[in-house]
Amino acid sequence: MDQKVPQSPPTLADRRVRLGERLRKLRRERGLTLQEVATRAGLAVSTVSKVERGLMAPTYDRFSQLAEGLGVDMAALFADGERFRPGEVAIARAGQFRLHETENYVYEMLFPEVWNKAMTPMMGNLRAFETMRFDRFVSHPGEEFLLVLAGRVTVHLQDRSPVVLEVGESIYFDSSRGHLYASAGAEDARILVVCTRLETDRLDSSANHLENDNS
Repeated sequence: MDQKVPQSPPTLADRRVRLGERLRKLRRERGLTLQEVATRAGLAVSTVSKVERGLMAPTYDRFSQLAEGLGVDMAALFADGERFRPGEVAIARAGQFRLHETENYVYEMLFPEVWNKAMTPMMGNLRAFETMRFDRFVSHPGEEFLLVLAGRVTVHLQDRSPVVLEVGESIYFDSSRGHLYASAGAEDARILVVCTRLETDRLDSSANHLENDNS
């Protein structure tokens, strides 16, 4: 009787190639050139090209920019899905996520099949800062929440002193401020992160409330 050979889980290189193929498919479906996507995303053409060829795994802020350049929801870069509608409920069981690994981070993207979410929830593991390679702070529009699930975490914020968080502690900040995360110890740390993008209508609504309060 033939035995099935167990398949090895996808490597980092495999995941980069799959992401690149999906990005190219979305771009071609929309009739866009590399230059057009790069211009709309505010990225170098070489960056978009490297992602498409599986040579680069973009960080969260670059993901957001690529989605903007393609005119799609960021979740569309991971999986096919449907728009989240009022009154709906989505449930993610243990192990249901799309893995995205960069040079420094391992993201477990939750609800990738749910598009147009007001929030982007993810979990991940962090290594010690000394073992990571950074050439810049990450920053993107919106607000961000981080909760430490295991270990200790150092949050590096641009123009501010680093903040060390213990298990059960959290931080909420404007994610347009440059930021980096790393384990504060020798062991990996585990975190839950939720990012949200400020919508124009939300800002307009807030401004209207202020005007009404002052009238």
